[in-house]
Amino acid sequence: MNISTRLMLAACALACATPAFAADKRVYKIDSLIASMKRGVIVVQASGAVQSGGWSKPHLRVLHNDGHTITVEFLAAAPPPGMTVIEAIVPITATAQIKARGRIASVHAFAEANEITAQVLH
Repeated sequence: MNISTRLMLAACALACATPAFAADKRVYKIDSLIASMKRGVIVVQASGAVQSGGWSKPHLRVLHNDGHTITVEFLAAAPPPGMTVIEAIVPITATAQIKARGRIASVHAFAEANEITAQVLH
């Protein structure tokens, strides 16, 4: 293997190790979920916790929307391996705005350890 190929492989390995390329994972748990309707948009606010520091970019990803219930998962980017982080339960929050399709009555959210459902406040 020549030097340019080795450098290219090393650069790719380093780039893949950065948090920007890390796969999102479900947060540890959800403590509260609030959903409200404002001008045809469902505003979902989730609060929960992760099991260490270093988590970033918390967000809610829609898994399913059947016009009656929206199902989401609470995700965040985990800290990269080898990063020094606090080992404690750390709070995390996320908010999403989802265009309403039909008359949405509830939002169901998944985390790693639990799930929770909230009625949409109209």
